[in-house]
Amino acid sequence: MNQFTFAGERRDLRLVAAVLAGVLLGFVPASSEPIRKSGYAIGADVCGSGDLAFPRIQIDMKAEFCAGLVASEEDHLKFPRAIVQVPGRDLFVVADMGGWGHADGRLLLLDPHAPQGRRFNELLTDVEYPFGLVIGPDRKLYASTAETIFRFDPLADNPRGTVETIIRHMPGRRISLPDRTRIDESAHPLKPFVFDRNGRLFVNIGSHSDDCVTPAPITRPCAAAEGASAMASIWLYTPPAGGVFPALKPGDPDPPHTVYARGLRNSMALVLHPMFPDAGYAFLQAENGRDLPDILKPNEEINAVEQGRHYGWPYCYDLSTPSPEFRLVLQSGIYKSLCTANALYKAPLSLLPPHGAPLAMMYYHGGKFPELDGKLLVGLHGYRPTGSRLLVYDIDDHGFPKPAPAPVRYHVSCAADPTRSFQTDTGEVAAAPFQELIAGWHRVNGARPQGAPVGMTVAEDGAIWLVEDKNKTVIRIDRAAGDGPQPLPCDMRSQAMIDQLAAFVAGDAQNSARLTMLRKGLVEKHCVGCHSDFGLTPGQSETEKDGAVLRFMLSQDGWIYPGDPDAGRLRTRLRGLGAEKLMPPGGESLPKTEPGYKRLLDAADLLVAKMVPGTRMRIKSGPPQRKFYGRTNKECGEIPAAKVVVVTQKRAVDKPGFSRFFRPADPYLNGECTDGDGYYIRQEFLVPVR
Repeated sequence: MNQFTFAGERRDLRLVAAVLAGVLLGFVPASSEPIRKSGYAIGADVCGSGDLAFPRIQIDMKAEFCAGLVASEEDHLKFPRAIVQVPGRDLFVVADMGGWGHADGRLLLLDPHAPQGRRFNELLTDVEYPFGLVIGPDRKLYASTAETIFRFDPLADNPRGTVETIIRHMPGRRISLPDRTRIDESAHPLKPFVFDRNGRLFVNIGSHSDDCVTPAPITRPCAAAEGASAMASIWLYTPPAGGVFPALKPGDPDPPHTVYARGLRNSMALVLHPMFPDAGYAFLQAENGRDLPDILKPNEEINAVEQGRHYGWPYCYDLSTPSPEFRLVLQSGIYKSLCTANALYKAPLSLLPPHGAPLAMMYYHGGKFPELDGKLLVGLHGYRPTGSRLLVYDIDDHGFPKPAPAPVRYHVSCAADPTRSFQTDTGEVAAAPFQELIAGWHRVNGARPQGAPVGMTVAEDGAIWLVEDKNKTVIRIDRAAGDGPQPLPCDMRSQAMIDQLAAFVAGDAQNSARLTMLRKGLVEKHCVGCHSDFGLTPGQSETEKDGAVLRFMLSQDGWIYPGDPDAGRLRTRLRGLGAEKLMPPGGESLPKTEPGYKRLLDAADLLVAKMVPGTRMRIKSGPPQRKFYGRTNKECGEIPAAKVVVVTQKRAVDKPGFSRFFRPADPYLNGECTDGDGYYIRQEFLVPVR
C-alpha cells in the first residue's frame, strides 16, 4: 500500500502578515485588548531574545522559565504531534498528523527565524498518521507513518526524491486479528520509535483496542497480543553490519523483527539512556493505561523495559491489580497468577498520575538549563485534571527514576491543594517523586486553552521545544528574564457574575435562609481565624454578613459550581471526601457530636444546587466532552460528560434545537463568547438529573 504521496517540491505556506499601526514588537496591536492565538492571550511580554523572542504565553512554570508561542493555528497547523531539530541547522521538522481518521498528514520545515506567517514550508504531504521523528545514528532524519518507517533529507530541493523506506507492513489502521476479525480503525496505530547507539530500532506496536475485552466468559488469552507479530508490544529490528538499515526496493522483504517486550498497551513515550544497551542502563516506556470510568484509576506507568518480559496488558493494571474480565485466564496456563506470582511479569518501575496520558519522554541534555541536565522529562497530555503538565524526574547513574517510600503525592486538580498519594487497591505505594516544570496549564477563560503537549525535543542551544495537537501550536521554553506572571486561578469568576449570583440568592427566601444557617452554624462557629474569616468584619449587619460569606465562597477557585454541588470543592472539603482536606480542621466528629450538623451540610448542598433559577440537567454520556455555542453559533467551549448545568430555556427561543443554560465554570470556556451571547447546547445532549 502506498502510505503517502509527496508534493513535487516544497510549497511555501506563507501567510501575508498584516502590518498594524502601533504594533509593539510585532505582537500587540494599539488596542489595550490582547489578541488571542490558538486560545492564548498575547500581550507585550516575550520569551527569548533576538529573533528567537516569541510572545510569552501565560502558563504556570517553575521560576526562571518561560514559554514563547512560535506558531499557532494562524500558521495553518492542523494537528502537530512531533518535532525534531535538523542537525547542525537552526531549523526544525514538525509532523502534523492532520487529525484522526485522516490520511492528509504533513511533514513541515520550520524556520523560527523567519517572519511571523512565513515560518513553515511543506516537505511531504498526504502522509498517513505521521508521528515518529528521530535523528538516526547516521545523522539522517527518520519518520514514521501508520505502517512504515523511512528517512529523507528535509533540506533537499526535492524531498520526495530522497525518501528511503526501511520498514513496511507494520500493523496500521486497518488490520485483521488472528481470529480473522477485520478492524477498519485500530485503536493505537501510531508508531513512535527509538534507535539505540548500535543502530537497533525499537518500535511501538500499540494494542488494537482499549482492553481486549470480548463477551464473557473470557477463557483464552488476548489473541492480538500473542505470537511472533504480537500487538501491544515493542518490536525490535536489528540492522546489518555497519548499523544502518538499507533502503527497501519494490519486492524486497521487510527486515525481520522480534517481539522485544509484551503487555504494553500503547508505548507513545519511549526513551533510551545514551549508554543503552550496555548492561544496567535504562530503556524506559511510559504506559497509557486502560480507560476506566474512575478518574483516579488506573494509574499510568513508567516501565523499565527488559527483553522477554510481559508488562501486564490486558491482564493487569497499576502494580499488580488483576483485570476482572480475565479472571479465568489468570487461573491457569502461561498467565496463571501473572499479576502477583509469575516470573514473566515485570511490574512498573513507578506509577504516573492516573489518566495523565504520557505522550513524550526525554532526557534533558543542554547548556541552557543546568538544573535540568541529565534529568528525565515527561509530558502529560490528558484532559483530566491530572494531565496538562510537564514533569521532571531525578534519575540514578543508569537513567532510572528513583522511587521513594509511600506516600508520594501528585496534584488532582489545577489548584495547589489538594494532592493525592499514589495508591492502588492495596493502599498507598512507593513511586518516583517529581517536580513540575509546567504545573498550571488548565484552561482559563480568555487567557489560555487547556494544555495539550505531545512531542518535544531539546534544541542545540538547550531550549526545549514542544508541540500541542489540539491547540495547534509550537512552543519554545527559554530562560525567563525578570519575575514571571502570577499563576492564573483555576476558576476566574468576575465580580459581575458574583453580583448576579448573590442577587439570585438574596431573591430566594429559602436559599437566603440556608445561607444564614450556613454562616451561623459553620463559618462563625468553626471557621473564624481561617480563610480570611470568610470576609466577616466587625460592625456588619446580619444581611451584610451573609453577603460577605457568600461572596467569599464564590470568589474561591472551584468551591462552587452553581447547580452542581457534587463538582465543587465546598462539598468535598466540608464532607472530607476523597483526597480533599476536611474543612473545618478537626471536623471529623462534628456529624456525630454536634446536633444538626448533617442538616447543615445538606443545606450547603441545596444552596449550591438551587442557586440559579432554572432546571438542573446533566450532560449526556458519550464522548468525553460536549461542545456548546453562543447565540451566533460561535463555539464557546466543551463540557465533560456527566457534568450538571442549569437550563434556563429548555427550548431556546432564539436557537431552535438548542437549550440555553447558565454560564458554566470558566475552565470549560474558551474565551470566544460573552455572557451577553448566552450559552447553548443541543437539546439531545441533556438528560434529567436523577
